[in-house]
Amino acid sequence: MWYQTKASQRLGIQYPILQGPFGGNLSSVELVATVSNAGGLGGYGAYTLSPQEILEVDRQIKAATNKPYNLNLWVSDTDAVEGTVTDEQFVKARDLFKPYFDALGIPVPAKPAPFKSRFENQVDVILHQRPPVFSFMFGIPSADILEQCRRLGIVTVGAATTLDEAIALESAGVDLITASGFEAGGHRPSFLAPAESSTTGTFVLLQLIKEKVKTPVIAAGGIANGKGVAAALALGADAAQIGTAFLATDESNATPIHRQMLFSDAAKYTTLSRAFTGRLGRGLTSRIAKDLYQKEKGFLPFPLQTQFMSPLRTAAMEQEQWDMILFWGGQIAPVLRHTKADALMKSIVEETTAYFENLKG
Repeated sequence: MWYQTKASQRLGIQYPILQGPFGGNLSSVELVATVSNAGGLGGYGAYTLSPQEILEVDRQIKAATNKPYNLNLWVSDTDAVEGTVTDEQFVKARDLFKPYFDALGIPVPAKPAPFKSRFENQVDVILHQRPPVFSFMFGIPSADILEQCRRLGIVTVGAATTLDEAIALESAGVDLITASGFEAGGHRPSFLAPAESSTTGTFVLLQLIKEKVKTPVIAAGGIANGKGVAAALALGADAAQIGTAFLATDESNATPIHRQMLFSDAAKYTTLSRAFTGRLGRGLTSRIAKDLYQKEKGFLPFPLQTQFMSPLRTAAMEQEQWDMILFWGGQIAPVLRHTKADALMKSIVEETTAYFENLKG
């Protein structure tokens, strides 16, 4: 059967369908459990969580499902040199964004406090809790961390946006590689070259990686239904990861307006922008992303830009100024149909099965 792949075998799941692990408080225990209980692999993006919060989330997931699931972290969680910026850099960003704060009638916030990387402390919890799957983005954990995962039986999954990154991940000995195409919503998890130069489409990237890499590959970006899964498998993927379609379901932790926007006409237009977090990510086109195109030198580095923009996002939500907000979403959003995660999973499995049955025809 189509679903008996190296990935489904390695991950211990029935169907090689992974739910994208959303960061920024968009993941939910309910969504993870729903996908895992339906035979896929639910995923929880934990990079913004404290070690104690990760511990609690992991306990909740274990209570909600006895099936495999995935916890996701960011290896590189800051671009700020020594965690901060100069006053001069901050003034430049403040002046650039002040019109938007003024438009919402709120003061421009003070310079963000210095940020200290949390990755090592977060990984300690992963190793302690031993989730079935540990996925990571924006780099490769140390050889020691990967060795400990192997020893503890934790399956490791790294994200690549280029062939070079996939080769680096294979050399490090990860169990599976996610080929993240530029159609995908959310951040571009590039780590060997600037994200702007790492914008290969999913199905091209998948084929390039399959030519050079023996590690099983998960296709991610631009897949939202069974036809997309079938296409990925036909091109050599061992699994497909679906983000935007699951983000739009009631079980995700996206706000009701975010989910509504993903089903609206606005979803036809997406943009890659650094304006909201300091790292390049794809979301529904907004006024700020359009206005500040190619003005990235005035932005703060990640995650200081996220902290700086937080009050603006809050005010825009309260005032229903949707064009001031980046609603994460991929290019595939206009084809979304399902608002329930279990119905989405069922539909994906049925469509993929029907496609391969018709081939036998």
